[in-house]
Amino acid sequence: MMHQSRQDLAWLLKALVEKVPHTRCAVLLASDGLVKTVHGVDTDTADRLAAAASGIYALGQELGSVTGEAGEVRQVLVDVGTALVAVATGGDRARLLVAADQDVDVSVLGYEMGVLATAAGAHLQTPPRHAT
Repeated sequence: MMHQSRQDLAWLLKALVEKVPHTRCAVLLASDGLVKTVHGVDTDTADRLAAAASGIYALGQELGSVTGEAGEVRQVLVDVGTALVAVATGGDRARLLVAADQDVDVSVLGYEMGVLATAAGAHLQTPPRHAT
């Protein structure tokens, strides 16, 4: 069952996918890898994408650390087969994954992902999880 806040955020992802030509799907996830909301893929695929996005994001942080760069990873791009997958900061403790065809304009995709994160940053924030 989808939590109400997930449904409230789904329109943001839908708007991004519809606005950027050649975009396949979008997943908003918490920094711990749990899916917050999704557009364009089923739940199982969204869970797999979120897990992979968390790993890719962590690798980006490690690469930054090794090269002497501290700070937030802005974006990681993976070019595989006929797809391009972008993972970016999507708000406080949130990540945004967008998958697209290789024909996507990467600069437009990156820009629109940034616009979404900036415009809706407060809505995309993920509160820290507490032990129960």
